[in-house]
Amino acid sequence: MGWIGRVIRYVRDRIRRNFIAGFVVIVPLGLTFYVVAAIVHWADRFLELVPQRFLPETYLGFRIPGLGVILTLLFIQVVGFLSANLLGHSVVRTYERVLDRIPVVRTLYQAVKQFLEQLIDARSDRFHRVVLVEYPRKGIYSIGFVTGVSRGEVQNRTPQKVLNVFVPTTPNPTSGYYLLVPEEDAVPLQISVEQAFKLIMSAGMVGWEPLETKARPGGRAASADFIDPATK
Repeated sequence: MGWIGRVIRYVRDRIRRNFIAGFVVIVPLGLTFYVVAAIVHWADRFLELVPQRFLPETYLGFRIPGLGVILTLLFIQVVGFLSANLLGHSVVRTYERVLDRIPVVRTLYQAVKQFLEQLIDARSDRFHRVVLVEYPRKGIYSIGFVTGVSRGEVQNRTPQKVLNVFVPTTPNPTSGYYLLVPEEDAVPLQISVEQAFKLIMSAGMVGWEPLETKARPGGRAASADFIDPATK
């Protein structure tokens, strides 16, 4: 029975290893396909705004997958082109003044717009610093992203320089917590934003590759590390 037991264990281990290997391949592929399919399906709903007589499927007899994505991208390009010229800029300013008169809508619109501008602008220095902060309590650390230096009433009420830090949640980094952290308590990490997102989404299983940069002495953030872009 000894050799039979060894054979059984060997087969069981092989089945387990093969299952794990297949699981690691299929799950990321499946999730990626699901996300892409969801985006394509959402973009294809843009076709519902187009009159039926203008759709290619009316004449071809079949639906073209992904056509909504192409039209959505073209629509974004057209809106961007129009908003960049004088007439389009005037239209944008007009509807922004209208939205500015609606309290709740005004706050939401301005917050989303400013966030996207800072996130997309490659020249922006916001959301490009990864730090370690003691959260949710002393002795326990979380990874966060510095989005700027606090100003106004918040800064006036604190004895030290305070940073705006966004701490994402796992495995969904689009939600999280907004923290006000003293500059000396923010420990800079030698990893990129992309690596930090991998760490957060995978619960620490991937993304530990360090950047090829010289580590800061002492591990704490120096004042020059967090220069507010708005003050440049």
